[in-house]
Amino acid sequence: MTTANLSRRRALQLLGLAGGALAFAPALAACGSEGSTAALSTTAPTGGRFDGVTLKLLVNQPHVTSFRDVLAPKWKAATGGILEVTAAPYDQLTSKQILDVQSGTGEFDVFDYFYFGLGDLVEAGALTDLTGWIDANGDKIGTSGYLKSIYDPYTLLDGKRYGLPYDGDVHILFYNAELFDRYKVTPPTTWDEYDDAAAKITTDAKGAAYGAIVSGQQVPMILGCSYINRLTGYGGNLLDANGKPELTSEASVAALTHLVKVNPVALPTPLQIGFDQANTAFLTGQGAMLDTWTDMALRAEDPTASKIAGKWGALSLPVGGTNKTPRTALDAGFGLGISTATKNQDAASAFIAWATAAPQNLVVSSTPGAGIDPARGEVLDSEGYAKVVTKAIGPIREGLNGNPLVWPKEAGAPQLLQGLVDQLALAVNGTQTVQQSLENSQNQWDKALT
Repeated sequence: MTTANLSRRRALQLLGLAGGALAFAPALAACGSEGSTAALSTTAPTGGRFDGVTLKLLVNQPHVTSFRDVLAPKWKAATGGILEVTAAPYDQLTSKQILDVQSGTGEFDVFDYFYFGLGDLVEAGALTDLTGWIDANGDKIGTSGYLKSIYDPYTLLDGKRYGLPYDGDVHILFYNAELFDRYKVTPPTTWDEYDDAAAKITTDAKGAAYGAIVSGQQVPMILGCSYINRLTGYGGNLLDANGKPELTSEASVAALTHLVKVNPVALPTPLQIGFDQANTAFLTGQGAMLDTWTDMALRAEDPTASKIAGKWGALSLPVGGTNKTPRTALDAGFGLGISTATKNQDAASAFIAWATAAPQNLVVSSTPGAGIDPARGEVLDSEGYAKVVTKAIGPIREGLNGNPLVWPKEAGAPQLLQGLVDQLALAVNGTQTVQQSLENSQNQWDKALT
């Protein structure tokens, strides 16, 4: 195989066609690089009693409520089993899951994993191959009910499935209707309108409020989301149709330019604003606009946690440039997988089938503070879910039923994404120009994919 052919093959491993539009395909790890992963038996259970069996879960910090407070009591009532939940910060989750297996500790049975870390987890031999079990038990698991926009991206790698979808993460734009009325601005449908509204509110409020909250903490699921939200808005992709990184495209330049431009009128200081800071600022009325995960709708309407209950609205992400079609991205997103080190494989298989079933997906998606969004069509389309997310249901459905941009997930993807984020931060901080940062990122990705 020539170098050119190898380069093309490696690049095309990141690409696929979904609904006729460009998206990341289930990415393939390099030949021979996968770790040794055991396959779950096709006869492993999808339910049953597990009296006295303790399952240990390593989960993303914001998901603790969903597992510990919502699912654990229900799991015990249904099966007699016990869930023991340990949280990891989102920037350490994948590495801690790999370390648990490779160190020989083997403490955990079930992993709540980032889908963009799937390639690293599989290469490290940390996730059990569930392909045969899922194929043999599809009707019991209800695989046809998982949202088509997330099922393959969250679970499939090199033709094998390593998990079941748990949290269908996309972003939409939330706004403070009271601030909009006070400062006489209208909800934006374009990024230019967003800029104008942000500048007017910040100027007129004179420190009492800010027109925008920009989440800029220097990790992929914070600053990376903010950039990718704008990239999709301007009609861009991370890779072009030939598999080449498209980080210096017109849309990419526009997306990063927007982040730099809005910086002076955003809540200080964007590069220090993480998940908790952004949520707190929006819920306390300090900021008028925030592009974030859809479960903000539950938080915003909860009077025990929000000062803006009844005073907010939600829209699909704005568009920009020549693009007129709103599009979101699978920002973060999680599946449930079984550690290859588990000694409770039967209980673990039954748990992930149960935890991702429609009744459980509905309850965690409907619980304020649980941090979970629908992973199933029947939940997304249900009246029960629409009732709790109220004004946000339209853009949520539009995003998850559409063709969201899928992040890369091949082995090494987290490092590629972190490298991109590091360059974005330099531009936002004014240390480098937009062009320099994107050219550096393009070069890094070109080298990694050849």
